[in-house]
Amino acid sequence: MNQFVNFFIQSTTAFVSTGTIWMVSFFPLDQTYLMSSAYALGGGAVAFAGTKALTTHRFLKQNQLSRKEYKYIHHHLKEADKKIKRLRKTFFTIRSVSSIKQNIELYRVVNRIYSITKKEPKRFYLAEQFYYSHLDSLVELSEKYAFLASQPKKNRELSHSLDDTRDTISQLSEKLEKDLHDVLSKDISQLNFELDVAKLSIKK
Repeated sequence: MNQFVNFFIQSTTAFVSTGTIWMVSFFPLDQTYLMSSAYALGGGAVAFAGTKALTTHRFLKQNQLSRKEYKYIHHHLKEADKKIKRLRKTFFTIRSVSSIKQNIELYRVVNRIYSITKKEPKRFYLAEQFYYSHLDSLVELSEKYAFLASQPKKNRELSHSLDDTRDTISQLSEKLEKDLHDVLSKDISQLNFELDVAKLSIKK
């Protein structure tokens, strides 16, 4: 849901309603300044709440979600946003040249999954493993790797742990690629269908 656009619509509706109600109350109905202001503020609040309820209902209907489902998904998206910010902060602290390219690609995939799900919440169900498991694992491993890599002196055991962690993150990146593929599965199927139709049309 585009929160900025919705808030702009709600605020504009409330502002126009407030002004209109005040003018009508003060002039034609000959109410006092305070009473007109009270009516206007109350009417503006009702208009804001009504517009918000209407836009939310429309959004839920478009995405075929119940209010309870959206609340559940929205909670997980908020938690994921916090984790992704932690991940970005961690990636910036890792100075290893060999990890920079991998980290950029990982962040791109993670951010893409989150962006798609935020725009179309119903796709959350296609990426449950990402939100329930894979993102948590990536954040925890990346933070531990960044902490160990920042140590000034590295013995054999520490170097081995760093290599092992980097390998595990590489394996996890394959899981994330699959998560992205799952989220895009509907689009891929639609594209394949359109390609088949186009090929049949060309043959004819």
